[in-house]
Amino acid sequence: MSLDQSLTFTLYQIGAIQFGEFKLKNGQLSSIYIDLRKIISYPDLLRKIAHALWEKISSYPFDFICGVPYTALPIATCISLEQNIPMVMRRKEKKDYGTKQIIEGVFQPGQSCIVIEDIITTGSSLLETARDLEQAGLKVNDVIAFIDREQGGRETLAKHYTVHSVLSLSVILRALFHSNLLNSTERKLVEQLLIERSA
Repeated sequence: MSLDQSLTFTLYQIGAIQFGEFKLKNGQLSSIYIDLRKIISYPDLLRKIAHALWEKISSYPFDFICGVPYTALPIATCISLEQNIPMVMRRKEKKDYGTKQIIEGVFQPGQSCIVIEDIITTGSSLLETARDLEQAGLKVNDVIAFIDREQGGRETLAKHYTVHSVLSLSVILRALFHSNLLNSTERKLVEQLLIERSA
């Protein structure tokens, strides 16, 4: 079994991949929902995901990593601890007290940072985080997501950064379709999604 299949099947088995009718953050309706917040309850899976991301980015030069809040924070923390890479953190809301910083951590202007995201859909969350890091004086050349939903986010981000990902929605759907995990309703939904993607 490949790593792609192993990760996909585990995500499905813990309920992180669901089929039905869902409204995404960007307002679009989708028959597949991927909720990676669940991975924090599965340390072995979290480690595997962190390792898969690290394999993709380890050859690129950067001084820091930063996870997009909130779901990518534990992934970034895991990489930081396992690989001994310093981390910075972006606040979702700017403090109105103390130093009023939006980027937390110890860094110097001109140092580089790679941004880690759980899922790319439109790319807006990743873009916001990267822009805040740049405003704080850090350089961002590369961004990486665990899953690319293939809904235009990668293309938007690629105008500004080099974009990496571990899994795509097409790879996930194909792996599930060729497995024996799905019930008949889910299999029909996945088949329909694959047909739409190849149209």
